[in-house]
Amino acid sequence: MTDTTTTLNEAALQQKAKDHLWMHFSRQSTMENGVPIIVKGEGHHIWDSKGKQYIDGLSGLFVVAAGHGRRRLAEVAAKQAEELAFFPIWSYAHPAAIELADRLADYAPGDLNRVFFSTGGGEAVETAFKLAKYYWKLQGRPTKHKVISRSVAYHGTPQGALAITGIPAMKEMFEPITPGGFRVPNTNAYRANEMGFVGDAQGADAEAFGLWAANRIEEMILFEGPETVAAVFLEPVQNSGGCFPPPPSYFRRVREICDQYDVLLVSDEVICAFGRIGHMFAADAYGFQPDMITCAKAMTSGYSPIGATIISDRIYEPFRTGNTSFYHGYTFGGHPVSAAVALENLDIFEEEGLNENVRQNSPLFRAALERLTDLPIVGDVRGDGYFFGIELVKDKATKETFDDDESERLLRGFLSKALYDAGLYCRADDRGDPVIQLAPPLTIGPKEFDEIEGILRGVLTEAWTRL
Repeated sequence: MTDTTTTLNEAALQQKAKDHLWMHFSRQSTMENGVPIIVKGEGHHIWDSKGKQYIDGLSGLFVVAAGHGRRRLAEVAAKQAEELAFFPIWSYAHPAAIELADRLADYAPGDLNRVFFSTGGGEAVETAFKLAKYYWKLQGRPTKHKVISRSVAYHGTPQGALAITGIPAMKEMFEPITPGGFRVPNTNAYRANEMGFVGDAQGADAEAFGLWAANRIEEMILFEGPETVAAVFLEPVQNSGGCFPPPPSYFRRVREICDQYDVLLVSDEVICAFGRIGHMFAADAYGFQPDMITCAKAMTSGYSPIGATIISDRIYEPFRTGNTSFYHGYTFGGHPVSAAVALENLDIFEEEGLNENVRQNSPLFRAALERLTDLPIVGDVRGDGYFFGIELVKDKATKETFDDDESERLLRGFLSKALYDAGLYCRADDRGDPVIQLAPPLTIGPKEFDEIEGILRGVLTEAWTRL
């Protein structure tokens, strides 16, 4: 292909995008100046339509865990499509969905043995929300319909999942929202004192902070009335706001609270499952037993869309016999091609030891990022596994953050484009205090950590000079 042809194709694509493509979670006004068009991926790199190479520091969108360009996943998809491209699991079944359900139940902790398929994470959360309400009705306790989640937490965009999402700015334009969602403080140890905790949440008082944060859930249950609360939805590591890991004792105490007040515990692992924290399910990493797990993204490493809600035997029991049905489902849930790709992807996890790679190298990844704390703009580095956030501050001594206008200029006006131009695709996020998020493919190691740190150092140093 000649340079002229490439230029013509680029111009044509940009015009078509401008005329017809509605990008998700994006300001459409950015289309006026053109949009980055990604055309190829291989390993932990991606290439745009102009031939420039980038490190994929976000696994697409926390998705491409096994890396780009896996021919065997494409071949499995093609083979399954030739054999059985589609059939629903509405009163029927097919081998790929059966085998994947069995595999997921085997990985899942405790008695989470039943798998309800969807096509993505928001649908998985929606399923869990509806099922929690229905379950309590079948127990003769119909007033248990409310759900509790954490401040700034993102749980999806369907109407029910949006009620659980704890980001007011993402919800106000769609009000009235599905009723029943209530918020408690998150586990941002860096900002713990601002939330009301007294002590050193990042040091000697970390366990006390975990108990304090968990007890805010009990406080909300008691305030609303235990007879009205159906479930608590928590990500093992909260994504939105910048990667908040759980403090010591947090999930142990949350489980005790849920048991005490007959409240279901849902582990939202749409991001955290399948290696992001170094385990198939992050509940195992943090030693707690949920009643349901929601998952999606990395189950297929993004090679085909799928989601799932994995459910305990106790919740499944009312549906096991008799005439009771769960009137809920999705046309493409458990899609044969997606299920076949997921099985092959999980084979790759096991054959190549991707979870072990994350557990072994996570401390090195953290250490590389923590070198950036010598910069005046870096206030905190936090996270776990291959999932980290870097919080940016105006004053390290006081932890003063940026106001809305400053965040706009810093993140959208400079950092997002500057990081991309420097060869790193990642996320500069302002759902909460300004952060840079990193969640690269699980195949990378120390060499790539140093490359990422070097790019971040250069861009963040320039960002500080522009303030």
